[in-house]
This record gives sequence, structure tokens and C-alpha cells, in this order.
Amino acid sequence: MQTRLLPPGLALTAVLADAGGLHGLAFWLVLLALPAAAAAAFVGVSDALDGRGAWLDGGTALGALTLLVLGSAVREAAARGASVPALAVSAAVAALVLYALPGLAWLLEPLRPRPRARATVIRANS
Repeated sequence: MQTRLLPPGLALTAVLADAGGLHGLAFWLVLLALPAAAAAAFVGVSDALDGRGAWLDGGTALGALTLLVLGSAVREAAARGASVPALAVSAAVAALVLYALPGLAWLLEPLRPRPRARATVIRANS
């Protein structure tokens, strides 16, 4: 579980570095988050395919990896010295939202309605 916390931690730090004006540091943090996000996505998808019922974890990790790659590519293609493209920051924030979804689902899971067991009547044969 610790390796699954590394990519959102790095993405959050990158967003905070962007907010503080440290765009070069944010670029390197997003670039550093990519292998960790790929590992988390690989573990999540393999758990889902293994039958452990972790489809939400795998899907959100894969989506977050895709968004981090997109944000990194947009950030790299931007002109040096220019402001950070809004798409790069939005992709990092959206990746953070995707990383938070399994935790939100876990938090709301007790509120999910459960199907009731049907009562069966046993009749004696006469």
C-alpha cells in the first residue's frame, strides 16, 4: 500500500510547487511521479485481473497515470520561461482526484444499501 501513496504524494507536491512558482521543480516532480504511477497502475490492474475485486483501484490508477503522462508532455512542450499551461496543472489536479476516488468509495461504503435476504417458508408435507 505504501507504493500506491507515492504517486499522489508526488503529484500533490508538484501542484503545490506550481502554486508557489517553482515550475522547474514541479516539472521534475511530475516526471519522477511517472514510474511510481506506472507501478501503482500495474499493481492495481493486476489485482483486478487476479480476481481481488480491485477494479476501482486499478482503473483510477490507470487513469491517473494517463493524466500525468499528458500533463508531463504538455509541460515539456511549453516554451521555456513561459507560464505553465493550464492543461498541465489541470491534469495533475485531475490525477489527484482520481487517486482520491478509491478512498472516497471506501469511506462511503457503509452507506451503500445491502440486499436483504429473502425469508423462505418451509412447509411440512402432510
